Amino acid sequence: MTGAKEEVAMQARRDHTLKVIKGAKPGVPGRASRRRVVPRQLPTSVAPIEDLLERLDREPVEDPAEVDDPAEFEDPAGGDDPASVDGPPQGAGDAGAAKAAGDAPTGRRRLLVGLLVAVLAATLAAAGTTGHRWYVHQATDQARQEALAAAKQASVNFVSVSAASVDRDTQRITAGATGDFKEEFVRGQSQVRTAVVENKVDSRGSVLRAGLVSGDRRRAVVLVAVDATVKNVKAPQGRLSHYRIQLDMVRDQDSGRWLVSRLQFVG
Repeated sequence: MTGAKEEVAMQARRDHTLKVIKGAKPGVPGRASRRRVVPRQLPTSVAPIEDLLERLDREPVEDPAEVDDPAEFEDPAGGDDPASVDGPPQGAGDAGAAKAAGDAPTGRRRLLVGLLVAVLAATLAAAGTTGHRWYVHQATDQARQEALAAAKQASVNFVSVSAASVDRDTQRITAGATGDFKEEFVRGQSQVRTAVVENKVDSRGSVLRAGLVSGDRRRAVVLVAVDATVKNVKAPQGRLSHYRIQLDMVRDQDSGRWLVSRLQFVG
């Protein structure tokens, strides 16, 4: 009897255990318990994720003081701030603007310096050209005046000869001559000396007028009008003679003196 009761109790416990495992509430035989399932919907984006990321890249970095939840931008793994990864750090825009503002005056200064150098170079070039022209003009004018003075003196020397100083006079004419004229005068110098001494010639000349026909810094042609008072055996009281002499002058490169290369009477 007792064994039958124990068997019935054990069977009851087994049935209760099976009901609990199958989901039945205790005390409600044959009725399985139902689990309540609450569906959870994930929030959907109003725009595709690519457009959202692109828009975030274009938006300026917000001031941390204006962010409602600073923790929203913190990296759980303790990494860098997303703002420092996705865009420039705070204040970088201001620094860039300040740098650009500083570069602008520097660029303008460089441009002004370049323009000033160009203007200065052009001014110096123009001044150099003008200075060179002025120098050439001055040098040419001075050379012409020197040639004119040398021709006048050479004309006086040529017509001023005396028996008392014939050697010195002919030597003076030779010293002021060059080229063909010098060669011709040296060849006939002895004859000139003999004629002057025998005729007791005493001639003294003076320049009336002189003019430059043409000339530069190396060559010149000069026309000289000369009066000379000539005394000799036939005219001991002297007589006045008038000469027009054309002289071709050449500037000696070594001494810089103007010498007579050709002399001829033209009237």
